[in-house]
Amino acid sequence: MSEELRKKLVRNIDESDWRTEEPRSPLYEGVRSASVIGGRVPGTVAKKLGASIDVVPPGKITCPYHFHYAQEEMFIILEGAATLRVAGEMIAVRAGDVIGIPAGPEYPHQLINTSTAPLKYLSISTKEYPEICEYPDSGKYMAFTPVAGPLLEKGRMHRPANDLDYWDGEP
Repeated sequence: MSEELRKKLVRNIDESDWRTEEPRSPLYEGVRSASVIGGRVPGTVAKKLGASIDVVPPGKITCPYHFHYAQEEMFIILEGAATLRVAGEMIAVRAGDVIGIPAGPEYPHQLINTSTAPLKYLSISTKEYPEICEYPDSGKYMAFTPVAGPLLEKGRMHRPANDLDYWDGEP
């Protein structure tokens, strides 16, 4: 019974599948472990937690500046140093720092590896759905949910200028 229970509750990050994120030259690049707990991870029983490890090369950014309407995030800096761009400010962070980002427009955020060494961090998030992320630099937003079918599993990206009227296309 204990091995069966272990399979539901425990994952080893060193045994997860790592994937190289598609580089978006010149700013964005990184390697991310597959999510190891929760959400859509087969066989795990946690449904409202997600965790992964990210490694970002020197001089690169993890992702676009964004905020979540539903999900909270925590980042634990494991190796290296970086700059946390958050709420319009730049804050130095280093190995051992734990960062808690609440949902809402007050805390748009991104990590920038401003050091000369790789940045490695543990990313933990609540998995609240439906979710909307907004991207202040580009004026976009993305809506996504894992239960709305294959079309929305990766989300849909929009800009307010492309909004449709509620009744658009309805008889």
